[in-house]
Amino acid sequence: MRLPNTQFLKISEEQAEKDNIDSYYDDIKLPKRATKGSAGYDFYAPFDFTLLPGKTIKIPTGIRCKIDDGFVLKIYPRSSFGFKYRATLDNTVGIIDSDYFNADNEGHIFVKITNNGEKTLNVCAGDAFCQGIFVEYFLTCNDDTTEIRTGGIGSTSKKNNIEEGPKCLEDLYKDDPILTDPDYLDFIAKVDYN
Repeated sequence: MRLPNTQFLKISEEQAEKDNIDSYYDDIKLPKRATKGSAGYDFYAPFDFTLLPGKTIKIPTGIRCKIDDGFVLKIYPRSSFGFKYRATLDNTVGIIDSDYFNADNEGHIFVKITNNGEKTLNVCAGDAFCQGIFVEYFLTCNDDTTEIRTGGIGSTSKKNNIEEGPKCLEDLYKDDPILTDPDYLDFIAKVDYN
C-alpha cells in the first residue's frame, strides 16, 4: 500500500544552519528501502562516527517526513547493530508523529544511539544506521484531542501541561523519613537481589 502524501524530505538549508549541519547538507541522502520486500526505510549516516562501548551519540539526520494522517513513522536501530554491538536507540523506538512535520524545527529527525556492547561501532557517512517503518494507528472512541503541535521534540508534554515528574529518585523520596534514613540506605545497598 502506498501512502499518497507521505514522503521524506531534507530539512531546509536555513534549518540545517541552525542545527549546525550545513557543512554536510548537500551529501544528505533520503531514506530508502534496500529491497522490494523491505518494510524499513534505511536512514543514512550524514557523517562518519565512531561509537565506543558505553558511549552515546545524537545524530541530526537532516531528514524530515511528511506523513499521512492515521500513520506514524517508527524509528529502530539496524538489526545488525543490535546483534553485533548491542546498540540501541535511547528512547527504544523513535515515534515520529504526522504533525511533527510542522514543528518549529521543521520536524528534523534526530536519532540518539548508545553502544551497550563491548565492541567499537564504526559508521561511515552514507552507511545505513537506523530504519523507519510506517505504521497505521487507531484512536479510541472517546478521543477528543484538539491540541495542535507547535514545538519540536518533547513539546507535546509541555504544551499539554503534562508533568514530567521528578528528575531522579532522590527528588521523589526526599521527604520520606524511612527512605532517607542512612541506616536503611546502607542496609538496602548490601542486599543481594540475585
